[in-house]
Amino acid sequence: MEIGLGKTTRRAYGFDEIALVPTGNTLDLELCNTSWQLGKFNLEIPIIASAMDSVVSPDNAHLIAKQGALPVLNLMGIYTRYENYQVILDQITQADNSQFLQLMQKFYLEPIKKDLVTKVIKQIKESYGGLSMPVAVSIAPYLANDFQELIENAGADIVIIQSTVVGLEHKSIKKDPNSELKLEDFCKRSKIPVIAGNCVDYNIALKLLQTGISGLLIGIGPGNACTSRGVLGIGVPMATAIADCKKARDDHFKHSGNYVPIIADGGMNIGGDICKAIACGADAVMLGSPFARTQEAPAKGFHWGMATPSPVLPRGTRVKVGTESSLEVLLHGPASKDNGSENLIGALKTSMSTLGAETLKEMQEVEVIIAPSILSEGKLYQTAQKLGMGR
Repeated sequence: MEIGLGKTTRRAYGFDEIALVPTGNTLDLELCNTSWQLGKFNLEIPIIASAMDSVVSPDNAHLIAKQGALPVLNLMGIYTRYENYQVILDQITQADNSQFLQLMQKFYLEPIKKDLVTKVIKQIKESYGGLSMPVAVSIAPYLANDFQELIENAGADIVIIQSTVVGLEHKSIKKDPNSELKLEDFCKRSKIPVIAGNCVDYNIALKLLQTGISGLLIGIGPGNACTSRGVLGIGVPMATAIADCKKARDDHFKHSGNYVPIIADGGMNIGGDICKAIACGADAVMLGSPFARTQEAPAKGFHWGMATPSPVLPRGTRVKVGTESSLEVLLHGPASKDNGSENLIGALKTSMSTLGAETLKEMQEVEVIIAPSILSEGKLYQTAQKLGMGR
């Protein structure tokens, strides 16, 4: 296919354009196993709470973990810049739409303090008590080398090296060799599992999987608070991005015997999106705005992206998502809404049951079809009345 003479292209698909096809086999919900493996850790549900200041804080991480999801703390955020971060949170959420960006740019210029990095990691570790959940944190590539030993010594169990796009190496203009990240060397030094992200391409995914990482984040720009697709013009619709990187994961496993899970990051708001992400090949999903809508969320109904406060080129915004339910209702129900935004694990298990998939691996193998009318077909009244799928 060409978009013009000599410029070839191909079609890519998002979640709204595909549907899952039942095989004729079904099973009881109780038989559906949603657990997955990340490094040495066995996790009971395939959901990760994004490393965003409006999603995970040192105060609510244990509440997310208690529901079985893996919270990730953003070490580039306000929690490692300010001792009294609640004051900063309040000012960000109370600012009007004409003021919040400049205010956030100012707040996020405050340097990251290593003593606060240690403090918040230890705080989360202690808050877990007897929970068998790893402490996960996120850091940008240009700071990964400098913070690696500190993160491990503070007690973190998983580190995510996360940026809009991650490569095999990060070259820096700085003369300090520590600012240049070589992912393979970082993984060799690391005493804890390393997740890298983000990626949307088969060839890059395959090379990243060969560096020794324990997980790979898939997705560029699909999140509710992200504007990278508009600002930078880059991104691949999630269904295609996941499927391409699934192929890389499976090829890597075939040749190395090392299975590295891929994690769909962003663009999923309801249960059906999560089901489709796993059917396209994801081992787990990372969610932001659904967690930001919970009663336990730190920003009380607001949500913003990791790159929103960039002092030179913001690639996100602050959106009002409201406060709708508790963490328990979000993940396990019972749902009080008819649009799939609550009881996400119930939706996943029901879909698996209907499709005859007993495990997530079996769910990854169900038939996926292109179905551009799947969300609108026969939904005239729902659309007109803004109910259910018409919201």
